[in-house]
Amino acid sequence: MLKKYNLWQLLLISALSAIFVIYPDITWLPFELKWLGKEDKTGHIAFFLYRYTFFFGLIFILIRYNLNHLNTVLYKKRLGYSILISVVAYALYGAISLLVFTWVRHFGSLVLFQVLVVSVLSSLLGHIVMLYTEKRKKEKQIEDLTVKNLQSRYDALTNQINPHFFFNSLNGLTSLIRKKNDEVTLAYVDKLSDVFRYILQSDKKGLVTLEEELAFVDSFRYMMEVRFANKLDYNVNVDTGKLTSRLPVLSILPLLDNVVVHNIIDSDHKMTIDIYTNDKDELVISSPIYPKLTSPLTNGSGLKNLESRFLLLMDEHIKVEDNGNTFTVYLPLK
Repeated sequence: MLKKYNLWQLLLISALSAIFVIYPDITWLPFELKWLGKEDKTGHIAFFLYRYTFFFGLIFILIRYNLNHLNTVLYKKRLGYSILISVVAYALYGAISLLVFTWVRHFGSLVLFQVLVVSVLSSLLGHIVMLYTEKRKKEKQIEDLTVKNLQSRYDALTNQINPHFFFNSLNGLTSLIRKKNDEVTLAYVDKLSDVFRYILQSDKKGLVTLEEELAFVDSFRYMMEVRFANKLDYNVNVDTGKLTSRLPVLSILPLLDNVVVHNIIDSDHKMTIDIYTNDKDELVISSPIYPKLTSPLTNGSGLKNLESRFLLLMDEHIKVEDNGNTFTVYLPLK
């Protein structure tokens, strides 16, 4: 459907176009007026106004019809309708001219040529505008489909996180219940509810502030410290000026979870996870490597998932360094 154009805009275009159709060499108009002084001035002025009104009306009708009412991709069909309207208008013009303005020259062949030119140009204008409108419509559809596709991909990636973390958290809760420490268990459940609330609301978010992610880390840290009885520690040292920086929601969780999944954490292998910002606008998560004797049952999708989400939402790559002793991931901030 073509855009409905403003009536006053079409009237102004028609008024200006009618002048140039009647007087293509408008600079000659003063000499025409001087010549009119030697003739029947009133009759010629009246006929001029009649011609001007005719072309003003014809141009207005053709442009409005082509822009607002005629919706076809075939230029020949559009031109045919315009010429049909113009022929009818020309017939009316000729009849009125012969009946009313009998004493002036009617410019019949010139007016016919001008009418045909107006038909062609009005049809061409409508065709170009329609093609442009259709092009913009298709671009918008492609853009909407792209956004929906990216959202679907992002949702799928985010949903991969939840089951993995869910089972690990239940294992920690089971361990506390067996120890029958009700106070710690209740505090653990409170923090677990905060963590899951954040995870469940993550599907409504794309990018979040670093401050929001660190608040989530604080709840997660309590759960892990309770679970591993002071054998796991978190050292957070983030520049407060970068707390408003943004990154994909749940960026830190898979990295902290991977530390637990892939490493031995006990009295002989105390784990300290460092979380800090550097001068390259990156959030760094670093931890020592204490590999388990048997490889954990994982498909290695955690880092791939995280990399995909950074590419989708920020068009940035994460960096991973593994020197055999320390595992470090650099997350770009926006």
